[in-house]
Amino acid sequence: MSDRERFVEIFRKNIRREGADALLEWLCNPVQSDFFTAPASTRFHGSVRGGLCAHSLNVYDCLCDFMHNTELCRSLRDSAGNPYTEESIAIAALLHDLCKVNFYVETTRNVKVNGVWESVPYFSINDQLPYGHGEKSVYIISGFMKLTRDEAFAIRYHMGFSAGAPEDRGSIGSSLEKFPLAYALVAADMAASYFKEGTPQ
Repeated sequence: MSDRERFVEIFRKNIRREGADALLEWLCNPVQSDFFTAPASTRFHGSVRGGLCAHSLNVYDCLCDFMHNTELCRSLRDSAGNPYTEESIAIAALLHDLCKVNFYVETTRNVKVNGVWESVPYFSINDQLPYGHGEKSVYIISGFMKLTRDEAFAIRYHMGFSAGAPEDRGSIGSSLEKFPLAYALVAADMAASYFKEGTPQ
């Protein structure tokens, strides 16, 4: 099964709320979205064609493992006191990086290989919607379907303390404390990025 097929299968199985079908249709339309061919970064984890979808699936796998197999996370509750649903887990993981859709362009650059200059593929940034990172993902998703407060905060703060200005540190820490799904998504994103994917050599 390809990454695209697996993503669509998980999405359809778990994300059922109003607007989800329109969001998936947008993601699958190659004229409107490059989600399935985009990289996850320019030179770090997932900096290959299809890296964004692969990374989203890796985060989903890590978040599922984390939420279902650790004593801490089995006892976590959302802001209404309910256990996190499979839908919330899928939304947070699969959609946290929608800010990277239509964000990268494939170009080339010259690098020296064995003393000889060669033109190699390279991804650069062409941000047509400069609206931040996590907040941009929340904005895009919200154009199709409603997010719970927990889902929105998880996606907004999925970069943890590595994103945001120093004056934002207090709100980041407070959000991770108030919305446990945010903390879990940070851990899953880091595990996927550093351990499942890593930086290409």
